[in-house]
Amino acid sequence: MNTRHLDIGCGGRARNPYKADRLYGLDITAEAGDLRVDEYASANLAVDRIPFGDGFFDSVSAYDFLEHVPRSLYLPGEGRMRLPFVELMNEIWRVLKGGGLLYASTPCYPSQEAFVDPTHVNYITER
Repeated sequence: MNTRHLDIGCGGRARNPYKADRLYGLDITAEAGDLRVDEYASANLAVDRIPFGDGFFDSVSAYDFLEHVPRSLYLPGEGRMRLPFVELMNEIWRVLKGGGLLYASTPCYPSQEAFVDPTHVNYITER
């Protein structure tokens, strides 16, 4: 079977929690460096789409990433508000095959870890 997994916000360590045959990495940085993935792409997921086709992945993961995606963002060049977190969830849905899996791990309220990093802009609760 040739299963594909995408790890978004992978940084220097792409993870493959579902043991897919092929591992793809996606991060804001332009280069994968020595990251061991079958394919690497770069995108700013606060404003860009996931650069893969519809239904391409069997699974997607986001380790310590979702808390960095803003819930709302005003882009003066577009003259409108965007909802990056909602747009990202729609993008994950788009690139997943039917029945695909999402694994996300993030510090959540009321944990102190949710607030110690100033780049955390999206506070998620257990509910």
